[in-house]
Amino acid sequence: MLEKTQSTEIENIYNRDKNKYILEKVSKNIFFISSLIAVLSLLLIIGFVFYKGLTPFIFKGYSFIDFFTGSDWLPGSDKFGIATMVVASIVATVGALIIGVPIGILTAVFIAEVAPKKVAKIISPAVELLAGIPSVLYGIFGLAVIVPNIQNIFNLPKGQSLLAVIIVLSIMMLPTIISVSETAIRAVPKAYKEGSLALGASKIETIFKVVLPAAKSGILAAVVLGIGRALGETMAVILVAGNSPVMLSSLMDSVRPLTTNIALEMGYAFGTHQEMLFATGVVLFTFILILNLVLNKLSNKAGN
Repeated sequence: MLEKTQSTEIENIYNRDKNKYILEKVSKNIFFISSLIAVLSLLLIIGFVFYKGLTPFIFKGYSFIDFFTGSDWLPGSDKFGIATMVVASIVATVGALIIGVPIGILTAVFIAEVAPKKVAKIISPAVELLAGIPSVLYGIFGLAVIVPNIQNIFNLPKGQSLLAVIIVLSIMMLPTIISVSETAIRAVPKAYKEGSLALGASKIETIFKVVLPAAKSGILAAVVLGIGRALGETMAVILVAGNSPVMLSSLMDSVRPLTTNIALEMGYAFGTHQEMLFATGVVLFTFILILNLVLNKLSNKAGN
């Protein structure tokens, strides 16, 4: 009887361990398949875009240098130059960073280090809500508020301009920069701050000379995400940019960034015209990749 009981217990333990092993094996395979799908999806998208985008230069004899440096975008005349759009995209992104990064970092500092808890509890959800607003609503706000004000203040025929794009993009990148920077600032060990204060530094000196340098890796990551948001934004930019593919000469000029060019013409483009729009996407993807690699390298150096 005792031997039978022991045998049953051993069998139950074996079955339980076997079930655990099977469950772990199945879970591992599910995780692996999920990650494989994500990677394959990325590779397929990149492969398709690059195949379509490079076709005119490899098989049809178009010059990539002329495409990249040309200033005339006239698909009807078989002229495809994106220099004006490249300049517009870069200037708009840099302008948005100049405005958005300082405001975002200072807001994150205020929430994490300066504001009373009651105030911080109000501002943090407001920032999160800002992040959840669809981009087209930012564009509508820009079209209804920012564009008319620019038109009136500077006495312009129309307010859709590079300046409007910069202002809208700087507002749109704020939630990302604030949220990531706040997390990085809160992750700084309290011992750093306490040591600085114990040595006689004021709270503001501690924030700018101890906390921010210690959190610079996370802050640079916030800047990377902000750049990605600014370079990749389409709908809001379409509404406030004016969409004129001419070379930029001032902040008041109407512009057509790379993303806007693709969105405006992809719906009816075909043949070489469509392939050149994919080539525009290749250039945009390359810009974002290079910026991410450079800033990630800086971020890794800052973390060491």
